[in-house]
Amino acid sequence: MSIRALKLVPSSKNYPRALLNIAQPPKQLFWLGAIPEKLLANPCISVVGSRKVSPYGKAVTSKIVGDLAKQGVVIVSGLALGVDSIAHEAALKAKGLTIAVLPCGLDRVYPASHHHLAKEILQKGGALVTEYNEGEEIFAGNFIARNRIVAGLGLGVLITEAAEKSGTLHTANFALEQGNDVFAVPGNITSQTSKGTNNLIKVGAAVVTDAEDILNALGIESKTADKREVFGDNEQEVVVLKLIANGVTDGEELLKASEFEPTLFNQTLTMLEINGKIRSEGAGQWTII
Repeated sequence: MSIRALKLVPSSKNYPRALLNIAQPPKQLFWLGAIPEKLLANPCISVVGSRKVSPYGKAVTSKIVGDLAKQGVVIVSGLALGVDSIAHEAALKAKGLTIAVLPCGLDRVYPASHHHLAKEILQKGGALVTEYNEGEEIFAGNFIARNRIVAGLGLGVLITEAAEKSGTLHTANFALEQGNDVFAVPGNITSQTSKGTNNLIKVGAAVVTDAEDILNALGIESKTADKREVFGDNEQEVVVLKLIANGVTDGEELLKASEFEPTLFNQTLTMLEINGKIRSEGAGQWTII
């Protein structure tokens, strides 16, 4: 990656003010992409979670982050596997802005498989940020240290899915130490990948089921959305659309709840997709367009 980055120190006029308030402000910060003043003039939300994300975690991350990005919220994450990369991708898909904080110098991307994603973040008006010099070795401690910057750049931290002993919980602790809100998406109580978020909710994290929960909690005024009401062309389409609108997004659950024969159900889904009323989110998940 060709590097022409700003080098910022705490005395720099464009050093992120929010990072001056954390316990260990970075002594240096390399910033590549849109200038800090431009990006940080918008409300920012940090999004983190499990690297081994479930279909549920992927669906809720994509939905909530996409809706936040559409409201002009800048998404901050760590470019890691799992929830981090899904959050960056959802922001880009929604034509929003996103900042990736790296655990290494800007001469490389970690993980290397996200090189294309990092490039797209820059091309679409976002930024890559790190406190590490080019060529520095990556140590295990870099990842935890990186998370204090991720947490510090956001008004709050959203955790969409995390196991009981997930490293993501370090980011939640950093947010609390910094006086920022922690938001968590509840999950199935039998799911190992939701134990961390469910436990956070038990000890006081704010419950989030949609983007409005975060916007309201932080006092961010929701922009008037250009929404169109979606109507079904027949009784079957009405049933499926209503189920999805009420949160039943998994294909198997939709089939069961609709009580349709599989052939009729599949025909209904196909026609709704062809007519631009729903779209697949992958892993059997569906959403209304």
